[in-house]
Amino acid sequence: MAQPRIQYKTNAQMRTMREAGLVLIKALDAAVAAARPGVTTAEIDRVFAGVLAEAGATSNFLGYYDFPATICTSVNEEVVHGIPGNKVLADGDIISIDGGAVVDGWHSDSARTVIVGTADPEDQRLSDVTENAMWHGIAAAAKGRFVGDIGAAIDDYVSSVPGKPLGILEDYVGHGIGSEMHQAPDVLNYRTSHRGPKLKAGMCLAIEPMLVRGGIETVTLEDDWTVVTTDGARSCQWEHSVAIHEKGIWVLTAPDGGASRLAPLGVTPVPIP
Repeated sequence: MAQPRIQYKTNAQMRTMREAGLVLIKALDAAVAAARPGVTTAEIDRVFAGVLAEAGATSNFLGYYDFPATICTSVNEEVVHGIPGNKVLADGDIISIDGGAVVDGWHSDSARTVIVGTADPEDQRLSDVTENAMWHGIAAAAKGRFVGDIGAAIDDYVSSVPGKPLGILEDYVGHGIGSEMHQAPDVLNYRTSHRGPKLKAGMCLAIEPMLVRGGIETVTLEDDWTVVTTDGARSCQWEHSVAIHEKGIWVLTAPDGGASRLAPLGVTPVPIP
């Protein structure tokens, strides 16, 4: 069976994606700041949407297969695709906020996890390991040869962390991004014998590990969107969009292009020429 074609972007197109990424950074900053005890997930969605509107950007989530909001808000055992609504955040909740922005037809996609109020140390560990795993995957996008090297790096890092093992979800993976939010290739978050396509200049990838404190089995709720762990264990997601160009990589949804977090991993990101 023929593989879906990968869209290779020009530098100019990637620079527009960076503009979308900068808008998304501001929108996620505002959403994260709004995630406090007593606030509903719908209120966080309105805050995020307001930043996009002010910047003249549009949401790539709103209306996507009839999705009704501008962000996904996945709380506690919810893994991905949680719909903002009247759920009130409580002290100690863990929430993953996943959003995107479109500028001149080019997309960005990023997710952050927030622990509301007082953090359970195991939830903080879950978030920290997931975020660090994402950065190890991004470093592999800079140093590796194949897309599969990204998942191998994520898996190897998660497996190396001392303490109670964390599960890497296999049902949901990263993806290419460009003139659409979801494109080829799939970016797995775990090691496999499939190397995937070669990493080449012009590729833009959304790297998004999702980890759980329990089993990796999931089920989709009756709203046809919200995915939860079947054992009720808490979940976490972190995500960045990354551009690969002929001079190196640039993290489109990080303020500094990823410089501060990639330096300890031996990678120096380079702005898009």
